[in-house]
Amino acid sequence: MSPLTQQLFRRRMPEGVHDVGTPISIAQVPARGEHRPKLKRSLSTLQLTLVGVGGTIGTGIFFILSEAVPEAGPAVLVSFLLAAAVAGLTVLCYAELASTMPSSGSSYSYTYATMGELMAFVVGACLILEYGVSAAAVAVGWSEYLNLLLQNLVGWSLPAALSAAPEAGGVINLPAVVLVGLCVFLLLRGARESALANSIMVLIKVGVLVLFAGIALTGFRADHFQDFAPAGISGISIAAGSLFFSFIGLDAIATAGDEVKDPRRTIPRALVFALLIVTGVYVLVALAALGAQQWTEFSGQTASLATIVQNLVGSSWPGTLLAVGAVISIFSVTLICLYGQTRILFTMGRDGLVSRRFARVSARRSVPVFNTLTVGAGVAILAGLLPIGILADLTSIGTLTAFGLVAVGVVVLRRTAPDLDRGFRVPGYPVTPILTVAACAYLVSGLSGVTLTAFAAWVVVALVFYFAWSRRHSELATL
Repeated sequence: MSPLTQQLFRRRMPEGVHDVGTPISIAQVPARGEHRPKLKRSLSTLQLTLVGVGGTIGTGIFFILSEAVPEAGPAVLVSFLLAAAVAGLTVLCYAELASTMPSSGSSYSYTYATMGELMAFVVGACLILEYGVSAAAVAVGWSEYLNLLLQNLVGWSLPAALSAAPEAGGVINLPAVVLVGLCVFLLLRGARESALANSIMVLIKVGVLVLFAGIALTGFRADHFQDFAPAGISGISIAAGSLFFSFIGLDAIATAGDEVKDPRRTIPRALVFALLIVTGVYVLVALAALGAQQWTEFSGQTASLATIVQNLVGSSWPGTLLAVGAVISIFSVTLICLYGQTRILFTMGRDGLVSRRFARVSARRSVPVFNTLTVGAGVAILAGLLPIGILADLTSIGTLTAFGLVAVGVVVLRRTAPDLDRGFRVPGYPVTPILTVAACAYLVSGLSGVTLTAFAAWVVVALVFYFAWSRRHSELATL
């Protein structure tokens, strides 16, 4: 093996994992590595589960539903279940790696330990795309419900010029920018405070969605499901690819590895609990919405859930209540997406693959301040200037790529380090990881050519940065 190849695929096990003979592990980093920046462990299983739920239930059900239903018709229920099944396979793979190597880097750290530095950097780039673009996408969806809430409460709403992206006929989506700013402020307060605020918001939004389902089911009509799959299998798979964006919050659970109490047990449990809660809520709400309104009426509909119950009841109060739930819900999703991206950059900065300023932690708050402010500024620009459709598809492909490589990492680590202590083992190995990779590839195939091209361009830019800067500044390169 050439020196260059050895360098590109050098591996590192996350801190706290027993050295099993990988070429370079954390145990071999010199004294400087003993003082690497660390975060405070303060999150419980319940809090971490709510982080996953808070980062998942939001725009996917409040906003993307109106874009997915026209693609699949009532069969969007199958699309939700298909996306949930792929997410479930991935959760099992995440659970094994998280119980083996708990780390803030999530799939970035897992790939570093199993496939080496080059692939880890590519995954890190996918995660940066995934979280940054997702945070921007959900912030864009927030402005629609905020406008509805303002209209119902005070009879006034923001003009289109200040509540839509240029491509959607506006100048800037100001509410989206403000939302990102509020989330950054909360994140700077600390992980424990952010988790507490998120937990409160999760309980409110789940309660509001259950209330929506209860109201919508009173107007349920079975004949709305007669033309169940108007676009056939292709429509179902296209919608599932778009809806996978709705499950991004599950990855955020694994990014909290450095801030969780007893991470080997807490992370796998939180992953499974969050997936079950999210899938149940999604299917219940989608079923109630489709039963209350013809699927053909979803196309182009803004604030669709609020509109459905307003039309059903003939009054504005249910819509106002749904708008309140959506405003709170999407706030929590944006918060968790920003949190996830800062923790990915924190870990990459600690490893020297991006500037080490991203890994500097405030002694007072145990928060990476420069990191959080930089991420907030970048996401605010995206949220203010790009429409949600482009943002959602880019999020999906970044998520699916990272999830697929996590499944590959399970197979690699089983072969290269069979004796590692694993708190959880993927059932049905090796079939389950192989199915996960195949399912992710299937959903990627349903995304548009524009999305695939944009993603390829992002990966090329990431590789150029790696070879031009990261490879020489990596902490492992200095050993």
